[in-house]
Amino acid sequence: MGKKKSNRDNPKQSEALADSDVARKKSSKQKNEKVKSNPTKLNGKFYEKELRRLQIELVKLQEWVKHEGLKVVVIFEGRDAAGKGGVIKRITESLNPRIVRVVALPAPTERERTQWYFQRYVAHLPAAGEIVLFDRSWYNRAGVERVMGFCTEEEYREFLRSCPEFERMLVRSGIVLIKYWFSVSDEEQERRFQARIDDRTKRWKLSPMDLGSRTHWVEYSRAKDEMFKFTDIKQAPWWVVDSDDKRRARLNCIAHLLSMIPFEDLTPEPIELPSPQDEIGYVRPPMSDQTFVPEAY
Repeated sequence: MGKKKSNRDNPKQSEALADSDVARKKSSKQKNEKVKSNPTKLNGKFYEKELRRLQIELVKLQEWVKHEGLKVVVIFEGRDAAGKGGVIKRITESLNPRIVRVVALPAPTERERTQWYFQRYVAHLPAAGEIVLFDRSWYNRAGVERVMGFCTEEEYREFLRSCPEFERMLVRSGIVLIKYWFSVSDEEQERRFQARIDDRTKRWKLSPMDLGSRTHWVEYSRAKDEMFKFTDIKQAPWWVVDSDDKRRARLNCIAHLLSMIPFEDLTPEPIELPSPQDEIGYVRPPMSDQTFVPEAY
């Protein structure tokens, strides 16, 4: 039985394969650079149409979660003004707030500061048939608390040790845990901050912590890198969303979220509206007996 020739025995074939490999890597690199830069602005009509399609799928997911009694936790973390709130808004605006709720906790009270660190978050975990979206979460300790000095070195190190075990415990208990990190460039964050300053209806979004993050950009980068090093675990990995383009970030994140939980379409059959009750024997009180909101418009 003859020995099978390797590519080494054929110099021309080896050279051709090498050239092909280089070309493939070059093409892949160019593709990645093109995707990352997103030079073409997303068409508004396409965005609205695709968002509508994804929101219909979210309704199907919601019904499946309720039907199957699933417990879902989605964490949204990232830079200030990275677009977390915009994605959360697009996810929830077509869903039932009794099934899908947002948790955005304020700074801990004096009493909460004496508790086990994860305790105040545990109170908001989902029951069967619920989805909880954390607009920032227990990762405050690895981010703002670490950078701004709101926790001790010992508390910070204990968080890095205990957080992976805490999340593994959640997963073992049956919770579907999905974590998103929204990444935004320095230039884009500055542009969004300035837009909030210029718009009186958005200035409330800028807190002293947000403004302080501009002067601690590198420290936040280091804190994020260290956080990923310890908490990017296989049971609950971090998914990074490139959010320089808000529209793309929203569509990409929602599409990915839908792909993370297998579900079936439980859309009910079309509903037939019943006829109204007859008003026999009912006398409507005079309109003058009621107090109406003034018609200013």
